[in-house]
Amino acid sequence: MTQEITRTEHSAPTRQFTVLLSPTRRGARLARLLTMAHLAHWGLPMESAAHIVAELATNATVHGRVAGRDFRLRLAVLRDALLRIEVTDARGERLPPAPGTVDLPGDEAESGRGLLIVGALADRWGIDVGPAPRKTVWAELDLAP
Repeated sequence: MTQEITRTEHSAPTRQFTVLLSPTRRGARLARLLTMAHLAHWGLPMESAAHIVAELATNATVHGRVAGRDFRLRLAVLRDALLRIEVTDARGERLPPAPGTVDLPGDEAESGRGLLIVGALADRWGIDVGPAPRKTVWAELDLAP
């Protein structure tokens, strides 16, 4: 299910793209590619957003995977000033560390840096729980200088 909506809110257009993807490496890669394509179509910078989507989608496939349940990617441009990225999975009981509490993994660790990357690239990020059994990890990028 894919949809793109353009609407006017307070005289400012809002663009939105939502897609359900399989919780696999291929689904995570497709999330990144779709993000790059939509942001390019919208004329928006895409490098930081593509990295954020790659990390959040990978986390959804590794930590949020439930057999038979897809994860959802949502991109929304609000008032032409903010890009909001949301990745929703079906493992609401498995919450990632909250912003500001993510620790550096050990030198030998092969994973555990994704949310540190999100925190470094995003202007804000967080976690919304529900409705059960879901959770959404979101990140926002300010578009206005």
